[in-house]
Amino acid sequence: MDAEVDLDKGIFVHEEVAAALADETPVVALESTVISHGLPQPHNLETARGMEAAIRAGGAVPATIAVFNGKLVVGTSAGELAFLAESTDVAKVSRADLAAVVASGRAGATTVATTALIAARAGIRVFATGGIGGVHRGVEETLDISADLSELARTPVAVVCAGAKAILDLPRTLEMLETLGVPVAGYGTNELPAFYSRESGLRLQCRVDSAEEAARLMATQWGLGLSAGIVFANPPPVGSALGRHELEGLIAKALASAAAEKIQGKRVTPYLLEALSKGSGGRTLTANIALLLNNARVAAEIAVAYGAIRSV
Repeated sequence: MDAEVDLDKGIFVHEEVAAALADETPVVALESTVISHGLPQPHNLETARGMEAAIRAGGAVPATIAVFNGKLVVGTSAGELAFLAESTDVAKVSRADLAAVVASGRAGATTVATTALIAARAGIRVFATGGIGGVHRGVEETLDISADLSELARTPVAVVCAGAKAILDLPRTLEMLETLGVPVAGYGTNELPAFYSRESGLRLQCRVDSAEEAARLMATQWGLGLSAGIVFANPPPVGSALGRHELEGLIAKALASAAAEKIQGKRVTPYLLEALSKGSGGRTLTANIALLLNNARVAAEIAVAYGAIRSV
């Protein structure tokens, strides 16, 4: 591991990120599950590097978060980033798995939930990802609800994302976020994006049209003593996004195929994502990469704007 600073409770921050936090330079956190479990090779490493580059270009410092050798690492090195992308033995770490993975000494890739948790403890307020987890379809039988939602309810971090993953139950996910007190603000939109699509048919109660407006919302939320995070729902770029009805058709076919093949449990999500990629001729992968890079760019802008407010 590169030079690092031990902050608190096993959190280690690489030197560049630690210096930025000390100097109050804007920092943007990035999750690592998308690298190890989300995108295929070589797109995963290329996209991870691209997101970090987009954040730097926006005037902020990137801090990819992961678990290495029993430590919560904030700001991975180039070698660690490559390891996450290439190794087949990286654990997927949500809050419930965190202690076990740290105790074992295994390498772990952090989900939205654990990235938000670790980022907040390190003093980072802005976090970029693809899409958050949420309420799964068929929740009446499975009770499958992502830990991302409960984490956002108690962790003061702003997450820039393209909404929740499209294969989820989006209406129930939005309702759950409202119940948990997590504001969902459309970034330049009145509608919740559906990850690969700019449209879902679900209207949002809050909208911001600039990084400055987003930063004011953050300052107001936490200035009022509200501890929940904020979701900034940023639509995927126009050139790569799928149409709403096309996407819904692809998802319906993928769900039917999964049911016919009796795909259950943790196998469902990867199966559906692969089916969507095949059904769209690879366009969902293209959209995924484009929205990740776009979210990193917007997150950097918001982090810079929030830093300017805090310095006044």
